[in-house]
Amino acid sequence: MYEYRQVLVRLRQGDSDRDVARSRLMGRRKVAEVRQQATSQGWLDAQQPLPDDAALAAVFSDAPRTPTAVSTLEPWREQIVTWVDAGVQGTTIHATLRRNHGYTGSYSAVRRFVQHMAAQRPLVTTMRLTFLPAEAAQVDFGAGPTIVDVHTGEVMKTWIFVMTLAFSRHQYAEVVRDQTVATWLACHRRAFEHFGGVPERIIIDNPKCAITRASVTDPVVQRAYAQCAEGYGFRISACPPADPQKKGIVESGVKYIKRSFVPLRTFRDVPDANRQLLEWVFSDAGTRCHGTTREQPLRVFAQTEQALLKPLPDVPPELAVWAQVSVHRDAHVQFEKVLYSVPFRLMGQRLWLKATASLVTCYREHELVATHPRHSRPGARSTVRDHLPPEALAWSLADPQYCLQEAQRIGPSCLKLITRLFADRVMDNLRAAQGVIRLAKAHGPARLEVACQRAMSFDSPRYRTVKTILANGLDQAAQADAFDAMAETYVHGGRFCRQNDTGRRH
Repeated sequence: MYEYRQVLVRLRQGDSDRDVARSRLMGRRKVAEVRQQATSQGWLDAQQPLPDDAALAAVFSDAPRTPTAVSTLEPWREQIVTWVDAGVQGTTIHATLRRNHGYTGSYSAVRRFVQHMAAQRPLVTTMRLTFLPAEAAQVDFGAGPTIVDVHTGEVMKTWIFVMTLAFSRHQYAEVVRDQTVATWLACHRRAFEHFGGVPERIIIDNPKCAITRASVTDPVVQRAYAQCAEGYGFRISACPPADPQKKGIVESGVKYIKRSFVPLRTFRDVPDANRQLLEWVFSDAGTRCHGTTREQPLRVFAQTEQALLKPLPDVPPELAVWAQVSVHRDAHVQFEKVLYSVPFRLMGQRLWLKATASLVTCYREHELVATHPRHSRPGARSTVRDHLPPEALAWSLADPQYCLQEAQRIGPSCLKLITRLFADRVMDNLRAAQGVIRLAKAHGPARLEVACQRAMSFDSPRYRTVKTILANGLDQAAQADAFDAMAETYVHGGRFCRQNDTGRRH
């Protein structure tokens, strides 16, 4: 309306349309339209007062405008609206229209069409959140620098953990190699120790290391993170899904680190990066004039917020990772690529596994069922013999040395047969030797010794041969034949038999 009023003043002074256009207030065509409307309203009379803004708006704002050219994308307007609502980007829309609908226009037309649609949508109002001292801290991960370790040559992708106090904007930052639950909890501990206290609330997004199920009204917190919050005395405040503006303070802090600290720096390894980052937090980041508070974060923290933080607990809470695991058929559970045994009766069940820095414990509901020292090498196995089923335990205990000792106890023929089994250069006959030894439980050591003697007499040192001899009673027949032969020797006179006549002496 100010521009219309200036044009009316120029027209009242007698300036031509060309003169007004030369002042860059309006184009000549628009000035001609204004002159026509002003003449019909009587506004060019210098004796009359200039109209107010409401009168100008009633005439010029409601004037019909000449329609612009129709976009070449109008035939697919509804489809494009659906794609834009689904979050499909403009380049993908343009490629799809060309591929599936024969569209021949340029991507610029699609971009203008999408921008025009966005301009017609109503804006969503927001409100800046304010916090009291020590009321809250916001936490987030951001992409970190790629570091080449000078010692090993390993190329490491990193992330930056950032915790920012919402009142003073003082922050703790750390370069980490992963976003696991253990890293998440350890970073919280070091951040609280860095601040010298704990805020009332921790505002987070919905990372898997903290929230197992994101929800606006009913989020599910990771069990390990819940225990950490209970131990330190803070409350977890999870943002609604896909709404990072609720933690905009730390979002800005992450961007600030990525733009101000990371570029144009070299790092020897992760510890070197964290050393440089801590120095930067206390020098550049802590002493700058913050763009929102217009204060130095480190000074506000030291003068106001630090004293109001909750004190750290006398005994730091145990940081443990909880996970639900399934018991496999070999009576083991797997955690971080390491196998730990549990009682075999729990096969097929789901257990809770608790892992600390040095110990792994397994629970069925609230019952402790297994305890192991924690291993870090992938592929390692921790097995307690009592956890194995009887048949597996028997197999693991009955090694070749055990079989040879038992065979020696049974008899020389059994020992000879077992030795022949282990002397085979082609087959691993451990199971066969174990089977032969177990036959003593069903038939007795004496019968087994005779059966082994009979098998060796036929040069057949095999488990099946011994088992068949015992099953058919051939060992007993052999003993009977031997007894009959001995009796016949005594009946027909033996070489060493004395005269039965005790009254006569030669």
